[in-house]
Amino acid sequence: MGEIIRACGTLWLWNEGKGSWHFLTIEGSAEAELRYAALSFHGGARRGFGSIRVRATIGETCWDTSVFPIKAGGFVLPVKAAVRKAEGIGAGDEVEVRLEL
Repeated sequence: MGEIIRACGTLWLWNEGKGSWHFLTIEGSAEAELRYAALSFHGGARRGFGSIRVRATIGETCWDTSVFPIKAGGFVLPVKAAVRKAEGIGAGDEVEVRLEL
């Protein structure tokens, strides 16, 4: 792990068919820092779907995951149920996340 990037945003719910997921959009200066850090630390190498592996922290809860690029610009961070439950957060809440590459 290396570079640490902080971002704030509103947790949102994507719901289609039988499944639903909660995401946090990473954009603006945090997006730029993430792209730069990925190039610096990983030589630009990305995983499937252009994802970048990170360790995310919201509040006191840390987990290993990936952020995924979106067409409109930025990245989305999936926030799993265990994290939302541990931190008492849900769709519509403003959250701060720390991402470590």
